[in-house]
Amino acid sequence: MTPNEKASNPPELSQLGQMLEQVTIRSIDDVHDAAVALNEIARERGYRVALSDDIASNEPMLDADGGILNAEIFGWMDDGERWWEDHRLALHSPLPRACRYKSEIFWCNASGFFGHWPNHYLEDIDLRKYFAESSTSAAYIVVPMHLPFAQISASSFSPLDRSKDDLADDFDEHGVLFGLLTRRFIAGYVACRRKTQRIPSDCELSKREVECLRWAAIGKTDKEVGMIISLSHATVRYHIHRAGEKLDSVNRAQTIFKAGQLGYLGASD
Repeated sequence: MTPNEKASNPPELSQLGQMLEQVTIRSIDDVHDAAVALNEIARERGYRVALSDDIASNEPMLDADGGILNAEIFGWMDDGERWWEDHRLALHSPLPRACRYKSEIFWCNASGFFGHWPNHYLEDIDLRKYFAESSTSAAYIVVPMHLPFAQISASSFSPLDRSKDDLADDFDEHGVLFGLLTRRFIAGYVACRRKTQRIPSDCELSKREVECLRWAAIGKTDKEVGMIISLSHATVRYHIHRAGEKLDSVNRAQTIFKAGQLGYLGASD
């Protein structure tokens, strides 16, 4: 087993519990102190925090008074460091892109991505140009988080020593801790910030509705779906329409989208 494949050992459970409590957010008023605690824990271990709760959003993460966490608490203030102001970042930076394909914590440098097991989706992402031209560090520990409704969080820990590019030992020592604390913080932040109920909370699709939507999601027409599962196209249309009513959708496309967000459609090969 290589060093990168070893699971890191968390601190004693009592200490870990205290840290988790320090970064727990139950209301918007907790955000500032929780961020301060996360920042102190990271810096004690030689790392700097950068958080993103939603790579699809241009909105910075804020505390109750409107302070930008990444600037005022985590210290990203210098020229070229206010990365959240670059609205192209989620589309062009390889780190958020990698978080679309990976759900477990990993570390990376110009040579590639490293974690507890390989991910073939990341093999074609070339990091050399990114680290040579636009990165503020020579390596990162990255914490992806796939949240409800297909929201993806991408947070990172970069060494205070910006020239340090081999994080294998640090990943083994601190990776699990960073992952646990970040996910606790982000989960609480998203829960207290989310104001819109996107999907009815009591939605439950039937087996036949899901079956029809799965075929529709890969581009099959009602007639084609009917031929595949031996139903009339009118019956298929009824099941998809009924699913749309349950999901509070305005059309077929939104019905498929919402069903996918709730995990009804699964991952297609």
